[in-house]
Amino acid sequence: MHGIDYLIIFAYFVPVIYIGLRAKRSVHSSQDFFLSGRSLPPLITGVAFVAANMGSFELMGASATGAKYGMFAFQLSWIGCVPAMIFSGLVMAPVFYASKARSVPEYLRLRFDKKTGALNAINFAFLTIFTSGLSLYGLAVVFQAILHWPIDLSLWASAGTVLVYVYLGGLRASIYTEVLQFFLIFAGTIPLSFMILHSVGGMSGLLSQVPENMAHVWTPILHPAGSAYGGGLFSIIVCLGVASFAYWSTDFLVIQRVLAARDLDAAKKTPLIGAFPRMLLPFLTVVPGLAALIVIPHHIRGSYNMATPLMLIHYYPAGLLGLGMAALLASFMSGMAGNVTAFNTVWTYDFYQTYFAPNRSDSHYLMVGRVVTVVGIVISIVAAYTARGFPSIFDYWALVSTIFVGAPFATFLLGVFTRRLNGVAPFTGMLAGILGSIGHFVLYRLGYLHYGSDLEMDFRGGFYGFMINLMVALLISCFEKPRPPEELKGLVYWDVPRPPQESRSFYRTPAALAIGAAILVVALNIIFW
Repeated sequence: MHGIDYLIIFAYFVPVIYIGLRAKRSVHSSQDFFLSGRSLPPLITGVAFVAANMGSFELMGASATGAKYGMFAFQLSWIGCVPAMIFSGLVMAPVFYASKARSVPEYLRLRFDKKTGALNAINFAFLTIFTSGLSLYGLAVVFQAILHWPIDLSLWASAGTVLVYVYLGGLRASIYTEVLQFFLIFAGTIPLSFMILHSVGGMSGLLSQVPENMAHVWTPILHPAGSAYGGGLFSIIVCLGVASFAYWSTDFLVIQRVLAARDLDAAKKTPLIGAFPRMLLPFLTVVPGLAALIVIPHHIRGSYNMATPLMLIHYYPAGLLGLGMAALLASFMSGMAGNVTAFNTVWTYDFYQTYFAPNRSDSHYLMVGRVVTVVGIVISIVAAYTARGFPSIFDYWALVSTIFVGAPFATFLLGVFTRRLNGVAPFTGMLAGILGSIGHFVLYRLGYLHYGSDLEMDFRGGFYGFMINLMVALLISCFEKPRPPEELKGLVYWDVPRPPQESRSFYRTPAALAIGAAILVVALNIIFW
């Protein structure tokens, strides 16, 4: 690292703080702070939709997955993201937006009852803070290994920066910062992929030098024996399908960007626009991990998580290395900020206003939201220090996501597509699904269950929790009386108001974006079969 590299890293903090100060001028109400006044155009919310996900260990996690599983890691974005994002845009986004809910847990409260919404809010609050802390700790580990910064310095400097711009500008500041970070991540990683592919003879040259079962996206699935993943077609199409649809359709971290859109059409387009950069992202994140097996095999042995940072050091000259490290910094801070803004919204609306202080003034809830932002940052720091005792922060992140996102998904599907469930059934089903996923993990760790890899275990655990939730809820619903249909207006997909059709070109519609994304992802699967 040279002086110019440090200058570039520190320069990154300037526009981030500036965005927070500018966004503060637009914050006049709690809705401005938590949902950006529902005023943002689809291009902004679409980029933020995928950028919020890019922060959660994307640069390190995806490259580590590439180094461990090979080209199969591309499927985590192609099969594991794009179909779910299409479903989210065409089905779930209009329901959430039309319901006027300010959060995903609030939708469950409106559709079912308070206890169901509260259970989901508790799940999500824990998930966001834990993920935020892990993002913070992952950043500190990288900067300690590469820059030799003390972990305390990295933790507090990054957390303090996120606190400033989220406290000042709320979701608007977070979203615009995510857009900035999105382009910074691309700028910092595109040269690395080009340098790697140039040095190994292009994509075909790279794939010719890795083991055969790591050089294709479908071979490890159709022929799992001997592959690092070890799971078959069912675990990908069904189990990964449940996990991915649950995340992109119900995780408030990303759905909050849908709710910030300026109208229903923009809300639908938000996940669909995000699908295009999402499916191309593996070429920037997985390729460095896959190439590390060839270029620096001894350096990453037993430490796949450091594949991208070490490849940056190997390829980048002075100045460009600073840009690459700033991209890593942006990735982790984006993930932390997204989780903190989601946490302050859920806590303020779904706990404080609902149970502790209803009917207060709007300025009061705005003040509470800012206080909770500080609290969320502090808890994230505590979670980051707690993570220092974990042997693998990625294992714990995957476990928590499986339990608190995959298992509750059945409740959302039943709420969106049926009018029958009410009261005890959705609450009991969700709780049973979560406990089932936890029990599945415990049995795996105790050696009673065996899978080809931890990744397969994660996918199957989410699917089993989903099925337990579904079956328990449907069984109990047979003994419950459904709510009157008039109470469900705008809360069920079949009853969502359809705006009048405008005379506009087909290519400008959400359906056109969905078709384009589907065609492109199918083409990529065929090319890299």
